[in-house]
Amino acid sequence: MSDGPDFSLADVAREGLIERPGTGPAVHDGSGRVDLAFTVHTLAEDGAAVPPTQRGVRVPPGVTVFDAASWNGIAIDSTCGGHGTCHKCKVRVEGGDVPVTRHDVRTFSGEQIADGWRLGCLVQATRDLTVEVPPLTTRPKAATVGIGRQVILRPALQKRYVELAEATLADQRSDLVRLTDAIADLELTADLHVLRRLATVLREADHKVTAVILDEALIDVEAGDTTAARYAIAFDLGTTTVVGTLLDVGTGTPLAVTSMLNKQQPFGGDVITRISATMMDPEALGRLQDLAGATLADLAGQVCREAGIDPGQVYEVAVAGNATMTALALGIDPEPLGVAPFVMSTTQPPSVLASEIGLTLHPRARAYFFPALGAYVGGDIVAGMLATGMDRDKRTRLFIDVGTNCEIVLSDGETILSTAAPAGPAFEGGAIRCGMRAADGAIEVIKLDAHALDEAPAVTLGVIGDVEPRGLCGSGLVDAVAELVRVGLLDATGRLVPDEAAKEIAPALADRMSRIGEERIFLLHRPGPETEPAECVYLSQRDVRELQFAKAAISTGWTLLLDQLGLEHRDVQQVLLAGSFGSYLSPASAIRIGLVPKLPVLRIVAAGNVAGEGAKMALLSVRERAGALALLEEVTYVELSDRTDFNDKFVEQLSF
Repeated sequence: MSDGPDFSLADVAREGLIERPGTGPAVHDGSGRVDLAFTVHTLAEDGAAVPPTQRGVRVPPGVTVFDAASWNGIAIDSTCGGHGTCHKCKVRVEGGDVPVTRHDVRTFSGEQIADGWRLGCLVQATRDLTVEVPPLTTRPKAATVGIGRQVILRPALQKRYVELAEATLADQRSDLVRLTDAIADLELTADLHVLRRLATVLREADHKVTAVILDEALIDVEAGDTTAARYAIAFDLGTTTVVGTLLDVGTGTPLAVTSMLNKQQPFGGDVITRISATMMDPEALGRLQDLAGATLADLAGQVCREAGIDPGQVYEVAVAGNATMTALALGIDPEPLGVAPFVMSTTQPPSVLASEIGLTLHPRARAYFFPALGAYVGGDIVAGMLATGMDRDKRTRLFIDVGTNCEIVLSDGETILSTAAPAGPAFEGGAIRCGMRAADGAIEVIKLDAHALDEAPAVTLGVIGDVEPRGLCGSGLVDAVAELVRVGLLDATGRLVPDEAAKEIAPALADRMSRIGEERIFLLHRPGPETEPAECVYLSQRDVRELQFAKAAISTGWTLLLDQLGLEHRDVQQVLLAGSFGSYLSPASAIRIGLVPKLPVLRIVAAGNVAGEGAKMALLSVRERAGALALLEEVTYVELSDRTDFNDKFVEQLSF
């Protein structure tokens, strides 16, 4: 691409974000968090109002209200995918002077605008807000999922209500033929489960029944008209966290969403340790498979209870997981994934009965697993690419799923490359002296003031749960290092500056420089003035090195992909930070330490749980499943260990 002037991402992104001069959202620096308090109104089946529900969510600044709601299973009406063109995502916002866009002016009266009504996809959360969500006025036939992606509903799961004529001596067609003749547009096949039930259900229901169909497989016959009950569950089967979302596939609406730690954690926090466990203990594979199933089953039970749905009315699930998690869930030996040349048993796992992976849903419910590109770019990344439209957008976009194994995808609008970088456990809080998972008590946001005066705090901490700090999670680690680099207490090589230099550079912070033994540390939180440094929450010199190696591995990965396409940093028009960690990572901090290309902060987008979004898309549209398979042919995998220039690039990327 030729050199040219820089431009704002808004000029090439959603139409609705192109604002008139002076009406755009408040500029933010990409750091910190904002709290959104949602009041969600719903209507009963008879149209009567029911008590509203209250939901609080915490998101990075700049995320739209619509996206924040979508990520957390809060349904806001929309058919355009959040582009500001359908004018349906109406919400009432309180919490400050919210900018008015030209689309708001077209949608609302002057009184409504004065009362805080806005289009949710055009409100960027740059401060804490209270958001009122009105009841859905329609049952949308298009489900909005992912970032700017719209799915036309065409699910594999169908229900057909039929009223059949009874058999007579003149019409002795079998029960199955009688049913399949009534659904002539499909070539239905039936298994033994259906045949065992068919005769009884038909006669008890006076031949008025509902056929339950997956693709063209007849999986059940239910008495009466049950066409309104069509449910499925989308799973993001992560190494650390598993997310489940219950969907009404008739409308595309998410009914409940929840998450929990993967029950496989006792076998290790990353895929390599779990693979090693199966290599050392012949019984470990069976236990890991059982734990994966137990995790999925617990989540399925939770979302069904939350939505008041009978699990027997859930007919399909979709699972997006990395290659190791998929293999373990299916009981496939993962050993070949952990040793060179890193070969998968198959890139296209078969669909199986949900009961075979430990789920107690409809007896013939089916589990669909996403295909994978390779041993370390698995089905979760294929699902993420599907959700973000990496194969549809003509812009140059960089997709990064930050974790123990960091997957990277680069597209210039024509060619798509992917790779994986071994980042290590630092971003999960592993190998960090005061590291912990993102739970209550974890420091997730850090701000330093090198010259704080009087009573102004020199260190401001954002703590999950607003409780006493207990440790440092991944986003807090990145913030801590980025802030120390910004104020000058950490030099470009990653070394904490000497105490004498600290007093000159940052007098308000110099007293936080300390030692534990021979190792230098920076105190983040001291419970009391006499508390020993070892009892405090701190960042050590070794912690900085752990982050350096992790970020160097990642930045080397995307640098080599850029080189392969002949691109430079400034050519990247959008960076998508995927996954739970990416969603809560400060874009400003990520840029400052070199984790992502040095770009305007608004080009860095928190993409959310795109693996889960892709799983939802697979349940809502068979076309999207075909699109996932097509990605296997369109994406080229780049093996970093084969690159002769990897080590040189890695060393270059170590500095801050």
